[in-house]
Amino acid sequence: MSKSTSHNSKLKNTHEIRVRFNETDPLGIVWHGYYIQYFEEGREAFGREHGISYLDIKAEGYVCPIVRTTMEHKLPLRYGDVATIETVFIPSEAAKMIFRYNIFNENKELVCHGETIQVFTTSGNMELALLNPAFYKRWKHKMGL
Repeated sequence: MSKSTSHNSKLKNTHEIRVRFNETDPLGIVWHGYYIQYFEEGREAFGREHGISYLDIKAEGYVCPIVRTTMEHKLPLRYGDVATIETVFIPSEAAKMIFRYNIFNENKELVCHGETIQVFTTSGNMELALLNPAFYKRWKHKMGL
């Protein structure tokens, strides 16, 4: 389930997930590496909702590799927990996409927060785009950014 809002020129999406058994470690909590996948689920839900999914970007001849990820863990998640991923798009003048994430447990407590930065490269030769691609400029304009 996803829903989106726009606040102060920042686009937001919330997306619920249920922790699967295979995501837990011998301590019974979600292994830290899965939080990056939760961030990705949040980004994909955001992209589908706002028309800037990986498939949309690929159709324009680009890919968006992640060049930076930061993450801070506050509380654990366990098998069966339902968590909410809040994904916020952070506007930038540079040719990159910045997303911030907050993951909350069922009690609305902050479990993890972080950020990813992605750049645009051409899908063929992986050439770095130093300027915003035309499709991205159009998308930002459409979103009021």
